Amino acid sequence: MTKYHNWYVSTPQAAATAERDGGFSVDDYKGAQWCNMFVSWLGAQTGVKNMGWDAYTVQHATWFKKTDRWGHKAKPGAVVFFDWKNGSSGGIGGIDHVGIVVKDNGNGKITTVEGNTDNAVKKKVRDKSQVVGYGYPDYAS
Repeated sequence: MTKYHNWYVSTPQAAATAERDGGFSVDDYKGAQWCNMFVSWLGAQTGVKNMGWDAYTVQHATWFKKTDRWGHKAKPGAVVFFDWKNGSSGGIGGIDHVGIVVKDNGNGKITTVEGNTDNAVKKKVRDKSQVVGYGYPDYAS
């Protein structure tokens, strides 16, 4: 278990998302994949508005779409959602990983920072063909 698990289960949002996702115990998050908990933690630690706050990548992407903060352009600071199986041809329902865009490398690849990558926080270079879309936090607020 990581500090991101511990942080997430201690938040009021954990109880709300556990109820939304089937009424399970927040303790179940302790064994969950934590890439999205890391992104939510970043938003909470930095005070970024409209970063989203979730443990489940599909729900997080859906929230960005519902709040008109969803798109297909890689921008520094955007939340990037990946589908390893179907890539950019997949829909939100196939999303299985998330990170933060550091930069668009201009060669069909992006540089990201991600949690739960080899059970660590790492900077990665990813192919944009694996990206379903991007959520755009409100860094100006």
